[in-house]
Amino acid sequence: MSHSQKIALVLLHPQDYLRMGLKIVQNYDTSLALSLEAKEILFSLLTNPTFTNQIAERLGETNIEFTKLLFQPVPYSQHTPKGMPPEFEQYHNCDRYIIINVPPNFMFQAKIFKPSRLCAIYRLVD
Repeated sequence: MSHSQKIALVLLHPQDYLRMGLKIVQNYDTSLALSLEAKEILFSLLTNPTFTNQIAERLGETNIEFTKLLFQPVPYSQHTPKGMPPEFEQYHNCDRYIIINVPPNFMFQAKIFKPSRLCAIYRLVD
């Protein structure tokens, strides 16, 4: 971007979003219930050494482990500024944990169609 280009920052009032047709989400159901079979398949995929080594390699780490914590990403709001349920924000703010999007093919293999997206939390292992 050249120095002559300017970026305009426009702050909108919540009512402006409503006029634009955007819906502001006040509350969002963050509960997650997976069948035992789906959970077993998904966990086996997320703990597969080839997969975990691939993540660790990309991060420049030697070893990571799946914490068995999953959550559904949620819309950004005042109560969920990081796009995750508040009880999981502690992992976002800690450099010992990695949050990834569960690959869509893993969701498909585990026959998980709702929710359509999940995040998994991994921990760095020394």
